[in-house]
Parts: sequence; structure tokens; C-alpha cells
Amino acid sequence: MKHPRPRFVLRSRVGLLSDLGCGENMPVDLASADLPKEAGVYLFKTKEGRVLYVGKATRLNERIRSYFASNPDRVMIPELVRRADEIECIVTQTPQAALVLERQLIREHMPRFNSMLKDGKSFPYLVLTNHEYPRIMYTRHPPKSSEQWGPFPNAGAAKQVMQLLRRQFGIRDCKELLPQGCLSMHIGLCDGPCIDGTGYADRVKTVRRILNGDAAPLLQELVAQMEADAEAEAFEQAAHHRDMIRAVRATTSQHVVSSKVYRDCDALGIDAEGDLAAIVVLHADEGMVQGQEAWPVVYRGDIGESISMFIAEHYAHRRPPRLLLSPVPLFDGLQSWLDERRGSRVEVRTPQRGDLENLATLARQNATIQLHRLASKSSGSLEQRAADEGATALGMEQLNHVVCFDMAQLQGDERVGASVVMRHGRPAKDEYRKYVVKGEALDDLRMMKEVVVRWAKRQEEWPDLLLIDGGETHLNTIRTALEEHGWSGRFPLAALAKREETIHREGHEPLVLDRQGRVLVHARDEAHRFVNTFHRRRRSRQRLADPLEAVEGLGAKKLQALLRHFGGRKGIEHATVNALMTVPGIGPALAERIYSTLH
Repeated sequence: MKHPRPRFVLRSRVGLLSDLGCGENMPVDLASADLPKEAGVYLFKTKEGRVLYVGKATRLNERIRSYFASNPDRVMIPELVRRADEIECIVTQTPQAALVLERQLIREHMPRFNSMLKDGKSFPYLVLTNHEYPRIMYTRHPPKSSEQWGPFPNAGAAKQVMQLLRRQFGIRDCKELLPQGCLSMHIGLCDGPCIDGTGYADRVKTVRRILNGDAAPLLQELVAQMEADAEAEAFEQAAHHRDMIRAVRATTSQHVVSSKVYRDCDALGIDAEGDLAAIVVLHADEGMVQGQEAWPVVYRGDIGESISMFIAEHYAHRRPPRLLLSPVPLFDGLQSWLDERRGSRVEVRTPQRGDLENLATLARQNATIQLHRLASKSSGSLEQRAADEGATALGMEQLNHVVCFDMAQLQGDERVGASVVMRHGRPAKDEYRKYVVKGEALDDLRMMKEVVVRWAKRQEEWPDLLLIDGGETHLNTIRTALEEHGWSGRFPLAALAKREETIHREGHEPLVLDRQGRVLVHARDEAHRFVNTFHRRRRSRQRLADPLEAVEGLGAKKLQALLRHFGGRKGIEHATVNALMTVPGIGPALAERIYSTLH
């Protein structure tokens, strides 16, 4: 289906951020639009006013027209244009003001297609303390007086290496020395320097040498153990040694970075793949790398723009450093903004050689590692591959958000429905929903129509595919219901029949799914399981309900009196009306109602 282009809402905005309440709306067509040539901010919006994306540009006309090119440079653009109903332009006095306004609007509206910018945890370090008998630590906040190795992007590998070094060399991790020894000593994880420190210094030297990158002897020992386990068919233990080898190599590949020139310095590193990017900040001071932070962001197609946006966000609430290492030159106006934020000159450099270039390289390498971790989470899993294969089978761009409906009833009893959600091929169980049918309809078609309409009225985000458990008749019924409410064309609709796993879609021939469609079959089966579980529970509660609880005038005290008088519910069931009237508080009318309810 061809979707209409969004209309344009041009707001002539020349001024400061406080001018947000001014402006005049004017819908125009792209071909004839007199788009602003000045710097400013643009917003992709739905007709309900929900902001989908906020961007900035030095020349608004060029940037906006690029979204309608035949070959857009970002995967997200076609979907963004399809979902947007209008584009609003806000002109600013300077590119710097546009940058600040963009950040403000993103924070205010939290658009779906914008940056996932959020603080990340600092990466961990491995530490040897400066005690007489040094302690090994895994920490995100290393003591300044300690020897430090890191920061390590692969936190799990660093923790494994620490445990290995403790086990292999008996290095203590206890907070204090105990005269009787600690638990680690008694279970063999520590050589107990608190009781006998002979040879402990030599073992610490060996650990220090390994952490400095000389891990060959340790790796040789681990390889020998792995091969011996494999020959003995102890495959689980061999796999454990294999994982330890990987952890040692991953951890020791990063060496400590130190230099006298590292004084109040932040190094920025970025790497991008498609629409996804990772930005890493290494903070160095007092000659050492002090910490590392990482953020996932939406890549804007230009490193300079992504870095400038990040800097404006990152230093909005913290003091910029004396020296900032950037992978690219900054946009005009950002230098003066940094100087203003710091209260003095911020030296911005893009180093090409020397110790500063080494620090910048480390930041870039860690950004690459972080990007791979993000990419594996978003697209490298088995579930994501299943979603991608399903999209390929249907000829769709993606199937990262699928909603599936199913209904359940028994002879018109307990009519219920349910929806399940698949995110990136994986069940998003916190988004599952249950429905009790409110209408009088007894057939599945009209029940499903009611439930789907109720679901759609509450949605702020449309799925990549709405899947119905059923055949072509179900598809047509739900499509008609969506059209009646003005939701036609907002999202693709399909029905999956159990017979031969045939999927029906409007404008497409029925398709028998093979292995590539397993994410859709999984969604249908999960919806079926979920709704049937819900139905069984409701029926069980109905069967377990006490009929006496529905008798008008029979409260808890009178019911207890009946139970005591007749010795239980069986006695009440066998009692006559006259016998019931012998219980204090039970009159003729109430006795008749009790008897009628039970018989």
C-alpha cells in the first residue's frame, strides 16, 4: 500500500527557545513547499500530535527533502515517513540554538525514532590493592592508591578472570586479614596469607604479569586441561576451560593506558552500523584512565552530527573537561557553548599521533566492542534471526513487533480473548493482555472484532504486524472493523490458519509457511496457550464458587451459624425449609431462598 506523504506545518521561528508558543500552521505539499533555508529544528508528527522524531539542520530545506529521496541513507526513514502525518519546522537564529532546542524537545517528547541516549554503567576494573598482602578486586570504582587494569567492556570476562586468578594463585579478596583465616582459605580459594604469607609476594608478581598481558603460561596450562578433558570425554569441563581461555584473552588484550599528558581529559569514541551507534567516553586524569561510560544512540548518518548531539546532551548537566578529544571537528557554535559551560577555555583536539592518539584509539576500540554487544542484543540472537526470516518470507521490511490475538469459549461460557506480543522474535510477556468479552455475540468472529477494537483504541504504537488466529474470513472481518474506525492502512494485518500453517493477507496470495515463518507460528501458538490458560482459570473459579454466597440476605455471620448448626455444607444441603428456620436469624423467606438455591 502506498502511503501519503506527510503534510508540512511551517512555523517561522526566529528567536530564542522561549519563542516556542508563536507560529502559524500552513499545510503544504513537498513539491511546492517553500521550506526554510535557515538553521532550525524539524519534528515528524502524527495527526494526533504525537512526536515521532526530532532533528536539527543547518539548512532545513535540504535536510527535510533528503527524507524523500529514492534511496534514503537510513533504514528507519521509510517507516518514519510512512507513520508521520505532518512535519513541523522551527527556525532558530543559529545552529547552536537549534542544537540546544533539539535536545530540549527530545527530552520533552521522548520520540520513538530518536536517540536511546541514557546513562550507562561505568565499566569495571581489576585491582590489586597496596596492602602488605595485596587483595584482588573486581570493581567499577577502584581505589586511587591501587594498581588498576581496565576498564573492561566485557564485564563477564573480567569477573571470570578474577575468579580464575584467585583459584590458580590463591590471591585473597577478603576485606581484612583474620587470625583464624577466612572461609575462602578453608575452601581452597585463598592461600591464607593471614596465617602464613610465605611465597605470597611471588604469586602476586605472577598475577601482575598476567594482567599486564603476559598470560602465555596460564593459557598453555588451560589449553592442556581442556584437551585432557576432551580426551576423557568430560565435555562440560572442557567447555568450561574453553570459556576461561576466551575470558583470559579478552581481558588481557586490554592494557592499562597511562601518560603524564592525561590531565582532566575526555576521549570520545564512536562506531556505527546501520541506524545503531555506540559512543564511549574515556575520562583520564592524573596520568591514568579513571573511568569509562558508554551510550547507545541512533546514528544520524553523519559522525559529526551524532558527536555534536551527544556532546550537547552529555555536558548539559556536567562540567566539560579541560581537554576534549573528538573523532571529528565540532559543529560551529559548540565550542563557545562548551567554554561557557566550563567557565574557561575547553581545548578540543582530534589527535593524530602520540599518547593522546592512543587514548582516542582506545575509546574508538571500546566503542566498537560496545556496538557489537548492542548489535548482538538487537539483531544477533536466534529470536531476532527468526523475526528477520519471517519478514523475508512475507516480503516485509521487519517483524520486530508482532501482536497476535486468539479467543476461547465453551458453549458460550466464559467468553474471553487474549493478545500476545513478540518483540524481536521474543515474547514480551509484560505486554500480554487478557479480555473478557462484554458484548452478546457468541461466535468467535464478532468476539474477536470487539476485542481487537478495544485493543486498538488504547494503542500509542502500532505493530509491524497484527496477526489473527484464523482464516480468510477472520481477516476480512477484522479489516472491516479497522476500516470503520479509521485505522485502515496503519499497520499490516494477517490471519494464520492452523491447517497447513497458511497465512492470509490482503492483496497477497495465501502462503504456506515453512521454517522461515516460525516466529509467526510461535506467536499464534503462544496466543492460543495464553488465552486457554486464562479461560481454564476463569471456569475453575466459577466451579469453585459457593452458591450460598449468592443468596440474598445470607451474610457471613448467618452462614457460619448454619455451618455450626448442621455440621457442615452437606448438612445444609439435606435440611428442609423447616429445619433451616430453626437456626437463629433464618426466617421463612430466607430459608426458602437457601433451599431453592441448593435444590
